[in-house]
Amino acid sequence: MERSEIEAKVRNFMIEDLEIDEEKIAPEALLKQDLGIDSLDFVDIVVIVEQTFGVRIKSEEMSGIKTFSAFCDYLQAKLG
Repeated sequence: MERSEIEAKVRNFMIEDLEIDEEKIAPEALLKQDLGIDSLDFVDIVVIVEQTFGVRIKSEEMSGIKTFSAFCDYLQAKLG
C-alpha cells in the first residue's frame, strides 16, 4: 500500500471516527497534545486499524509513537 493511501485512510478515520478537526492533522502533529487523542481513542484506533488495514497493533508498540507521521510510518512498516 502506498504511503499516501495510508495517510489518507488514517486522516479519514481520525476525522470521521475520532472527530478531530481536519486542519489540526499535519505530519508533525503530536497525537496526544495536538490532536487530543487519549487512551480511549487509542483503543478505538486499534479496532479501526484492524478493520481498515487488516493488521494488529499492540498498545506497547504505540507507546513510542508521538506524531501523525510516525504513526503512518509504523503502519507502513506493519503492512510491509
